[in-house]
Amino acid sequence: MSGTQTRGTCPRVSFLIATYDRREVLLHTLEKVFACGLAAEEFEVLVVDNASSDGTVEAVRERFGTVILLPQACNRGPCAKNLALAAARGEFVVFLDDDSFPEPRSVTRMIAHFHGDQSLGAAVFTVTLPDGSRECSAYPDVCIGCGTGFRRRAVMEAGGLPDDFFMAAEEYDLSLRLLDAGWKVRAFDDLHVTHLKTPASRFPKRIARLDARNNLMLAMRYFPEPWRLPYAREWLERYRLMAAANGNRAAFWAGAAEGVFRGMTLERRPISASAFEQFARVRETERRMRDAAAGMSLRRVLFVDLGKNILAYRLAARNCGLNVVAIADARLGGPGAPGSFRGVPILSNAEALRLVFDAAVVSNLSPVHAARRLATWRGLTDRPVIDLFAPRQGGGELAAAA
Repeated sequence: MSGTQTRGTCPRVSFLIATYDRREVLLHTLEKVFACGLAAEEFEVLVVDNASSDGTVEAVRERFGTVILLPQACNRGPCAKNLALAAARGEFVVFLDDDSFPEPRSVTRMIAHFHGDQSLGAAVFTVTLPDGSRECSAYPDVCIGCGTGFRRRAVMEAGGLPDDFFMAAEEYDLSLRLLDAGWKVRAFDDLHVTHLKTPASRFPKRIARLDARNNLMLAMRYFPEPWRLPYAREWLERYRLMAAANGNRAAFWAGAAEGVFRGMTLERRPISASAFEQFARVRETERRMRDAAAGMSLRRVLFVDLGKNILAYRLAARNCGLNVVAIADARLGGPGAPGSFRGVPILSNAEALRLVFDAAVVSNLSPVHAARRLATWRGLTDRPVIDLFAPRQGGGELAAAA
């Protein structure tokens, strides 16, 4: 039996995991969690089992007798972590997937970050996949379900995960409420989790449906005017193109229909304009685009990536008087591609390279994806390649390669 935790003392950290029919994966994760570098009395582990039929509950009880199990009668998805959150006692809670685990000593460093900044509500871990690549949210100030630490007081005040989402975009819902309440959501380079990205229980059609439904509900519920409908339309069109490229059109339309219906009936809880700007960075994107255009005498630009915040980039280019010649997207461009997004052609990298433009602008706010696109395009062209939000090599704000 692993671990010697007791319920008699309050731990510093509570690890929260929801699982469904991934017994062996979960057992491996628990082994890693118990080796996180904290003393046994400093943490507790709570596992919500979403009605697994593979003997998960019995196996955990046998091998990890100190784990607090919360068996359910049905599958409530990743949002079932709310049940563990209600039972957690730690000053800090860590959300993990059943196939993600913190690297040794990362949790100790997480605690230090919380103690060093009393306004920090969520500390987002750097996530590494088995092939060595990294993943993160499409927006910088958004937590990620497979590896985020929270100040328990902050996440409890915010209300936890949304009970009506099941999965997909639930981290956005929580992050927006944290930001609106004045808490910081920040990623740290010295906090690391490994995410095995286990294929079991990952169903593309379900993801396509819930991505459309939940993101539409998110915008309709929280985004302030005048951004509610523009972002809802923009996100919906982007997910439509992604679903079509992956053969999931029917699933997308089912989710979109459900999202429209729910979006019309749900209670509006718009966040403040300042919290929205911190999240979407619309004005900041335009300011940086304007600086780049003036500094480099730009007139014609190529967007690189149909990122989730493409609306902010499109509006910035329009307001700066820039002509966007195309969007280069390796996933959506090429033969059989959808053709265009809001009138702008979507092309493969090879097709886009044949166009005339002054600079390529990485139109993706995700730090991980933006860095990949920047590196790729620096190797493809000798024209300037710009990531508006990357640190300049000399210490400034703009990263460009000429």
